Amino acid sequence: MISEFRIESEDLSEEEKARVCAALRGTAEGDMPFVFEVVFLSPEEIRALNARERGVDAVTDVLSFPASEGLKGKPILLSEHQDCRDGEGGLYLGDIALCPERAKEQAAEYGHSYERELNYLTVHGILHCLGYDHETEEERAEMRAEEERVMARMNLTRD
Repeated sequence: MISEFRIESEDLSEEEKARVCAALRGTAEGDMPFVFEVVFLSPEEIRALNARERGVDAVTDVLSFPASEGLKGKPILLSEHQDCRDGEGGLYLGDIALCPERAKEQAAEYGHSYERELNYLTVHGILHCLGYDHETEEERAEMRAEEERVMARMNLTRD
């Protein structure tokens, strides 16, 4: 089994993508690399998307759109997710939309760097695409622990 991640994004630098992908290793395993698309949206764009997709007419920091369900805790195999094959030797597992302006505001609110906030939101979105959630206290604790593990691997712990 492999644990390789690939982020496709015109908004993140190659260095940023590589750093997040390296830190995510071990979060999930499968027989092909996992592929995620990350896009940056303006506050107006993410608000419209949030309203259309979730019925919430408000600016948000990150939205995730998983390509498949029931992934967490088990190997992600091509044989079970043929519809997710990306044509470039990977399994496409979802889209993540980020609002950099909201990330800057939150970084100031929480007293840490924009770099930390942007990476945290990217990791958070990817974990949603891998089946993590935070609807219950148990889910929230599990997701937060995984987020913190990944962030620590990038040396971006809470300041």
